[in-house]
Amino acid sequence: MKLNEIRDNPGAHQRAKRVGRGIGSGRGKTSARGGKGQTARSGVAINGFEGGQTPLHRRLPKRGFNNKIFQKDFKILNLGHLQTALDRGRLKSEGTVDGAMLVASGLLRRVGDGVRLLAKGELRTAITIEVAGASKAAVAAVEKAGGKVILPARDAKENTPEATTSE
Repeated sequence: MKLNEIRDNPGAHQRAKRVGRGIGSGRGKTSARGGKGQTARSGVAINGFEGGQTPLHRRLPKRGFNNKIFQKDFKILNLGHLQTALDRGRLKSEGTVDGAMLVASGLLRRVGDGVRLLAKGELRTAITIEVAGASKAAVAAVEKAGGKVILPARDAKENTPEATTSE
């Protein structure tokens, strides 16, 4: 092979469109930029501009309230990922699996405000897992496999008999 024989792969290079080369080219006169004005020139940034009229995004009222500073940051864990880690030996089924063990095994990067267990996938191994929250389907799947889900205790006020009876 010689330097003068080097070529691009077929279709790897497209010829540049030559604009402004006469009306027969289909891109003559205005070079496919339409009429005159701001859009015919370079450096145009007019998203949302309505010709001096107040734009729609400023005419519409603000609505709602976003209270994200108090939002809990739960990390999601699916049963399928849990089973994969158990199969590969990254996680042991003995003892209680908690957030720290999940991070150590590489299933999660960090625990955040807790782990939420979801039922996507299948669990075949009996495992005891301690999480901040779990869907009903996930709890049912873990118990079906012979395991147990440990959730944090609710407020004592909610579980007292005095709170449940109406006077």
